[in-house]
Amino acid sequence: MSATDNNQSSAWFSSDRRRLIMQEYGIFLAFLLLAVILSVSNQYFLTAGNISNVLLQTSINGVLAIGMTFVILTRGIDLSVGSVVALTGIISASFATTSATAGIVGAPYPPYVALAVGLLVGVACGAVVGLIVSRFAVPAFVATLGMLSAARGLTLIYGGGKPVPALTPDFRWIGTGSVFSIPMPVILLAIVFAASWWVLNRTRFGRYIYAVGGNPHAANTSGINVTRLRFLVYVISGGLAGLAGMILSARTGSALPQAGIAYELDAIAAVVIGGTSLSGGVGRITGTLIGALIIGVMNNGLDLMGIQSYYQQVLKGALIVGAVMLDQKRNLGA
Repeated sequence: MSATDNNQSSAWFSSDRRRLIMQEYGIFLAFLLLAVILSVSNQYFLTAGNISNVLLQTSINGVLAIGMTFVILTRGIDLSVGSVVALTGIISASFATTSATAGIVGAPYPPYVALAVGLLVGVACGAVVGLIVSRFAVPAFVATLGMLSAARGLTLIYGGGKPVPALTPDFRWIGTGSVFSIPMPVILLAIVFAASWWVLNRTRFGRYIYAVGGNPHAANTSGINVTRLRFLVYVISGGLAGLAGMILSARTGSALPQAGIAYELDAIAAVVIGGTSLSGGVGRITGTLIGALIIGVMNNGLDLMGIQSYYQQVLKGALIVGAVMLDQKRNLGA
């Protein structure tokens, strides 16, 4: 072997090179390793039915996590998405139910009406939070915590604390239907992912998001409207939470007032595990999707092995803390 080959080999296995490889592909390797371990541990894990079940379970958290990614990239946080899921689910369901007591006057309406109402409710919740955060400089943690409580209260007020049952088959199709044997929730997640990837990687708006997250003062100096951009990312998060709420109601066949509890934690976990920095400006939507899949696969695999959900929560918490520690170490080393 020549000296040149030795130098190239040393460069390939250098610590900087290994660190770059782990930053780029570590999340994919972790996902593959988890899948291999679970497939060896349980014979039912790699069956077609179970894989479809994992994708269905991941779809709602994936949609929420993608919206959360937009917010976290700008150094924000959105703790309200779980409550917005419940609020949009129960309001849209009231437009699509055949129940004489749970529906609004004139229900059931065509499914596109219920879907439009649900999206508008989610967007409105996001707009309120975005206005408070961007215009009044209220910390995102406080503003979204307030919306978490307010949206949950509005859900109970609107539905009287009762579920909205008997949803129409047309409305339920977004949660139970399929196209070419692919479940609709999975298709909707794929559409949201593709659109979000394009926005973040191919548009000026996406570049502005990374710029604001990296250094908001420099972004403002360079002419970026930081206030408007921060407002818009919360609108996006609220709209996607509305979509997730309608998918959940359509899947279960009824809208429950207690739906969405702790969903914000799973969404944040998927984003952080996927490599998006809580300090803003660093992260990829692909990593978020893999992070959501890791959580879905982990929950499914532990269920197959008969491990109680309490232990799953402990493991999930450890994953979040570990991911944040790695992020902090990467920031300190930069």
